[in-house]
Amino acid sequence: MTDSPARVLSDDELDVLELTLGGALPPSALVAALRGRPADAAPVVPPDAAPADAVLTDAENTPLARLTDPPGGTAAVEPLQPLAAAIGPQWDAAVRRPARDVRAGVDARAAAGLGLLVTEVPTREESDAAAALVSGAGPDAGPDAGPDAGPDAGPGADAESANGAGPGTVLLLVPVARRAPEPGAVGAPGLVRAAQGLAGTLAERTGARVTTVVVPWSGLGDVSLDDVAAAYGTARVERLAAHRSPDTAERVAALPRVRDEAVRALYPPASAAELTRAASGAHRRGAVVFFTGLSGSGKSTVARALAAELEDDGLGTTLLDGDEVRQHLSKGLGFDRASRETNVERIGYVAALVARHGGIAVAAPIAPFAAGRARVRALAEEAGADFVLVHVSTPLAVCEARDRKGFYARARAGEIAEFTGISSPYEEPDDADLVIDTTDVPVPEAVDRVRRHLAPLLG
Repeated sequence: MTDSPARVLSDDELDVLELTLGGALPPSALVAALRGRPADAAPVVPPDAAPADAVLTDAENTPLARLTDPPGGTAAVEPLQPLAAAIGPQWDAAVRRPARDVRAGVDARAAAGLGLLVTEVPTREESDAAAALVSGAGPDAGPDAGPDAGPDAGPGADAESANGAGPGTVLLLVPVARRAPEPGAVGAPGLVRAAQGLAGTLAERTGARVTTVVVPWSGLGDVSLDDVAAAYGTARVERLAAHRSPDTAERVAALPRVRDEAVRALYPPASAAELTRAASGAHRRGAVVFFTGLSGSGKSTVARALAAELEDDGLGTTLLDGDEVRQHLSKGLGFDRASRETNVERIGYVAALVARHGGIAVAAPIAPFAAGRARVRALAEEAGADFVLVHVSTPLAVCEARDRKGFYARARAGEIAEFTGISSPYEEPDDADLVIDTTDVPVPEAVDRVRRHLAPLLG
């Protein structure tokens, strides 16, 4: 496909790539983020930085884009494959739209151009401030906006927003990162749900059409969040957190020491639910959820979605994906049987450490051999943790048809030795706790099956 060297992007760098491909940032900003330098600096390539011509991949080595930054020329980014999505409200295509699409809708409808940045779960005080800002956003955004303005807001408005923002539209911009939040903090799903609750409240109070927009944002690079918000078509940007008074900020900081009644008094229902969800994560016993299956079976996708949902529930969760582990914990190992067994055992050892301290480890290597999987089970049980083996049994033909990386074709051509399912065996487990074929089981249903199995174990 290309002879360009590959650069595996971190979660933060993937956020910058998504913004660039969506038209919120110029390619020079992506180059700057990858090289850790200002966007207008000379295109000097440090030894450990992104090459001037590179294929950008995710942690699963899927080629996502080709980056070129010729000396004295203009940087460019060419998309190769879609970025992988997960489940949860922050991945809903109705709210996670490219900046150019949102901007085009705003321009076409001549909207008021007010953007409200929801960087923290809004308090009642910020909800009131938002209503005041929206009411003064323009002649079409106030209570006289028309009888059909209100129903387009809130969660229902997001479906309408796929066709572009309407007259008097106010954008609720929700910056979310791919990386997991700090323990106890409301993560991306909760922040989006709280914002959607605020959208409904604003519609009822002001009559404005309010559209929730998810903005992939890690803070990486030298571009400000206000600049990114402007790229979505906002003429004026307000951070709701800036309207939080010192008294409210002090009460928010004291929340870990107060009872649920104080939360309900301080926050509107949608926000209170998210604070309660994030704070309810204490559990007694650790667990290891171990996915096994062929490359392309869907195990990594389901594992990531499961880890995100468990984290959203406030459960300390560590994801150990096969390709990511290969780049760090097992760097330098080959793909012969002994190396594969060592890789799986290392994953099992780390997973057991996580579970020993009450965490949940979600692992998703291929783990083709029964002996290696048995060793991981033993390590988990020795750590006093529950062990759940999930066999993602998607047939080989389906896995080959899905192959985004071209590995199966290369293996059949003899370019990759000892490739599982082609030139190296996969020993199907006979001791799996769950068997899921993602051929006809969508990711949300697969995650739900695993969660239902986990529920009695986690108490």
